[in-house]
Formats: sequence, structure tokens, C-alpha cells
Amino acid sequence: MKKFRLHLFLVSILSLFVLTLQAQIFNPVKWSYSSKKISDTEAELTLKATIESGWHMYSQFIGNDGPVPTSFKFEKNKNFELIGKVTEGKPIEQHDVNFDMDLKFFENVATFKQKIKINSSSPFTLKGSLEYMVCDNSKCLPPESLDFEIKVDGASASTPAEKKKTEVKESGSVVE
Repeated sequence: MKKFRLHLFLVSILSLFVLTLQAQIFNPVKWSYSSKKISDTEAELTLKATIESGWHMYSQFIGNDGPVPTSFKFEKNKNFELIGKVTEGKPIEQHDVNFDMDLKFFENVATFKQKIKINSSSPFTLKGSLEYMVCDNSKCLPPESLDFEIKVDGASASTPAEKKKTEVKESGSVVE
């Protein structure tokens, strides 16, 4: 009976340890992706980060010797061409205690946009990856890389139905 109680006690302690470790896993950013046609042959991609309260994510445009900036890579594909560079909403600019320097970052929501020229008359899937880093006021998480896919309608004559917005969530499901 004593062995059974000792065994039960050890299993309970081990279970508590595992639950504590699981509670330590942070994932304070959720991403969503969408494509919206802005003309017969152009679309605007939107990559949106929803950031949990208390956390902040760094801009694409930060100096050296600091955190990892947010960055995007788009897989080359004959169906589209990039127009310009990825733009971002207005970041907060202030002193960051984690790096002891002035930095640009986002809280709550960060929206990034990329225009593309559509070279295909058929719908296609644009693939890419992004990297970002988040911190709160006392710690930073390691940079995270994610792959994404965005469904894009093909080039065609302008009709109201073709101007609809198609959204692709991180899970890969399509919402229209």
C-alpha cells in the first residue's frame, strides 16, 4: 500500500510539472492573410498580426543591434510580380527597456500590405514566409518563422463579383 501511495504521489508531482511547463509556452501573435483585387490586373495582399495585450511586435524598420525585425519573403511564381515593398501601419516609436534603445513596434494589431501584379487569368495560391519577434516589458520570445498561403483571383475584366475579398486563415481554410 505504501508503494502505491508513493507511486501515486510521484505521478501527481510529474503531472503537475508537465502542466506547469505547458503553461509556460507563449504564442501571443495570431496571423491572418487576405487578398483583395484593386484593379483588373492588381491585388493587395494583407498580412495581419493580432497581438495579445501586454506584448509588442517589432517593425520591419528598426536599427541594428536590436531585436529581429519583422520580415516577409514571397516564393517566386510566374502568376504574379511584386509591386514595390511591403508597407506597414504606423508603429509606436519609443524607448524599449528590453534593448535599451529607441525602437518601432506594434501593440494589439499590426497590418502589413503588399501590392502585386497578377499575370494569370486563373486563380492561384501565393506562398511565402514571415519572421517576427515579440517582447513584453520583461522578456522576449525567440524569433518565430511561419509559412503562409494566400488565394489570389486571376486577372480578368472588372465585375463586382471579382472585387470580393478572399481570406485565408493560418489553418489553411478559405473564407469568402
